[in-house]
Amino acid sequence: MAYKLITAPTTEPVALADAKLHLREDGTDQDARIEALISAARSLAEQKTGRAFAPQTWELVLDDFPQAFILHPAPVVGVESLKYIDADGVEQTVNPVCYTLDSEAMPGYLVPAYGYGWPAVRAVPNAVRVRYSCGHAIDDAALAALRMWMLLAVATWFKHAEAVSDGQLASLPRTYVDGLLDDYKVYA
Repeated sequence: MAYKLITAPTTEPVALADAKLHLREDGTDQDARIEALISAARSLAEQKTGRAFAPQTWELVLDDFPQAFILHPAPVVGVESLKYIDADGVEQTVNPVCYTLDSEAMPGYLVPAYGYGWPAVRAVPNAVRVRYSCGHAIDDAALAALRMWMLLAVATWFKHAEAVSDGQLASLPRTYVDGLLDDYKVYA
């Protein structure tokens, strides 16, 4: 089983202008660094919560069909394709009427539709692939606490450059600020 990021987010929940305002930075010479910190903050928030805070595409690869696919990160927006290698070794695409996406659940689930079952697959590694889109809309008003957490993380890393070593973010202790992410956590 493997979850693979297919298409990374192209926008961030925090705009560069908002981060610069929060940092009280007027010039443009630090823009690339601030943008990298914004991306790192979103990524860390996603790791801590099990959610996608910007639209992105993922693929889950399995050796066989499970009873139900568990799709991370949440929220799942839609299924782009469900493919498998049939008994003859030919790649097939499952008709969308044959499965049901539970996008209300966190994480999302993909199950056979009522009256359908999963087809037989060839006994080879990585025989089943489900590609799906997930993530909150960037302008989602429910992300206010996330945006505040990101701004605080960006400011901390910006002002304390020693927290970044060899391009890796150093582990920062949990503070009350991390509580801003608590309501976003997905428990699977």
